[in-house]
Amino acid sequence: MSERADRLFAGTPDPGALLRALHAHVSAAPQRPALHSLGRTISYGKLWRRVERACAHLAGTWGVRPGDRVATLCLNHDLQLALLFACARLGAIFVPLNFRLAVPELSAIAAHAGIRMLFHDAPHAQAAAEVAAAAMHAPIDSLIDRPAALDTRLPQPSQPPGQAPLLLVYTSGSTGQPKGALHTQAGLLANARASWWAHGMTQDDHILSVLPLFHVGGLCIQTLPALLAGAQVTLHQRFAPDAWLAALAQTRATLALMVPATLRAVLEHPGWPQADLSSLRGVMAGSSPIPRAYIDAFHARGVPLGQVYGATETGPVSVVLRLDQAMARPGYAGWPQPEVRVRLAGADGTEVADGEVGELWLAGANLMQGYWRQPDHPDFRDGWFHSGDLAHRNADGCIEVVGRSKDMIISGGENIYPAEIENVLLGLPGVQDCAVVGLPDPRWGEVPVAVVVPAAGADRAALAHEALRETLALSIARFKLPRRVVLLDSLPKSALGKVLKPQLRAMLAMSSG
Repeated sequence: MSERADRLFAGTPDPGALLRALHAHVSAAPQRPALHSLGRTISYGKLWRRVERACAHLAGTWGVRPGDRVATLCLNHDLQLALLFACARLGAIFVPLNFRLAVPELSAIAAHAGIRMLFHDAPHAQAAAEVAAAAMHAPIDSLIDRPAALDTRLPQPSQPPGQAPLLLVYTSGSTGQPKGALHTQAGLLANARASWWAHGMTQDDHILSVLPLFHVGGLCIQTLPALLAGAQVTLHQRFAPDAWLAALAQTRATLALMVPATLRAVLEHPGWPQADLSSLRGVMAGSSPIPRAYIDAFHARGVPLGQVYGATETGPVSVVLRLDQAMARPGYAGWPQPEVRVRLAGADGTEVADGEVGELWLAGANLMQGYWRQPDHPDFRDGWFHSGDLAHRNADGCIEVVGRSKDMIISGGENIYPAEIENVLLGLPGVQDCAVVGLPDPRWGEVPVAVVVPAAGADRAALAHEALRETLALSIARFKLPRRVVLLDSLPKSALGKVLKPQLRAMLAMSSG
């Protein structure tokens, strides 16, 4: 082990596999590019030096100790990744905050997490000062902007590093108050193994990372696994379709991760038809069901569009439609990764038969340790995460997600899955976006209501209630047809583009009441 590694690992007999995985690439090829960010290229050796300096400042300048929560509030920044590894060495817990939230929402999360330190970028300096009223805060560049001696008497984590919590990520709160999912070092490494399997990822890959690092999707599906594999990452501060397309040509990226909103933005960009996609081995997508039209558009350009199914609580890589299967099974979630167990549970918790719909339960090494300060939460029991997603499984084990249990509409005794109607709607001319929700009905119990965002220049008459029902009747059963169609300019969405259906239901209920 090098002298530099000795210094960072000093004071603990086992610094944990996460740091060892990174250091293996530092030792083997210190000059290999690790990160391209903010106009600079950071080699694996330089990344390691940044981790060292961040670790020294955390412990020496700010007094961070094992178990302390260290937060960030910033656009995507390479120092967030250095900070994550520094927290791993100290036994501290990294808390990336969602910069899209309002200050009162951020303050509530910061108080719930009990953060000790908050690092911010320039655009979020004022918000950080308000959020961290009871804690310390500093610019994120202060982690490395001046030398700091790494004390060989660094504090030792009280738990073995593999078991020690490292990442605390808060859910979007789309169904209530945000919950903090607590992940261990061992869990993050298990998730990296799942990602390597999902993508066939090697050190020769180049990842184009544009989704926010405050979410496990942006951080843990490709970005962190790529660094643990010795690959390169081009990190954008935030997504922009023109920058994404330009970066493909400039960097020759081999892999990228998208969500429905970013896929649509790229497909609608005037540069899409001429874009050079030849370097891409494939694009992975997740967050919510992917419209078939988006999948077909990438496949028509020869780029497989795979899918990663999971949640904040599951690491998230749990069920995967791998790139070599993507064109044969478009729209499916795929198969469980090797280290995860899946149960499709009926109402009584027993496994349903192949072909029948059940709730997706997940268990495995990549799952969270539990919810922060909520040890007995009903969504995580006996090692199983109850996802709330409904799915069925084919005889060959391939899984298709059909909707959320809370979104399922029971109308006149029939189960209606909104995703089925939404997928048809999204394939119609003039429909830019849509959502289907259930509203109470005195006769049927519930009825489906379609909310449609017309595209620019759309024939709005064709999207009116009766006209749209007639079109939909060509593709779906009559009992599934929306009883009401509402046209809106936009839908309420979370940071990753998920429609906030509780808010939408409340809006519709008020407008009809």
